[in-house]
Amino acid sequence: MPKAVWNDLVIAESDDTVLVEGNHYFPRSALRDDVLRESSTRTSCPWKGTASYYSLEHDGRTSADAVWYYPDPKPKAEMVRDRVAFWKDVRVVD
Repeated sequence: MPKAVWNDLVIAESDDTVLVEGNHYFPRSALRDDVLRESSTRTSCPWKGTASYYSLEHDGRTSADAVWYYPDPKPKAEMVRDRVAFWKDVRVVD
């Protein structure tokens, strides 16, 4: 089962991920709320839409904008609605 691991801490785990452009998109419900901090960062993808971000914070450590999601994806990217993906220092392992 795929897991998202940050600083040896499992922050998401699910056997229901969607693989898009090499990234596992986990159900938002699989992500731990206690490590999330809202971010004002937004980026744009031509076919998925506008991405929003969360930063991670735990035990005195922070990873800015390490989690992204599409709150209102474009029609061709509907498969990522209500899902999150990771980058920076978050590893996805099976």
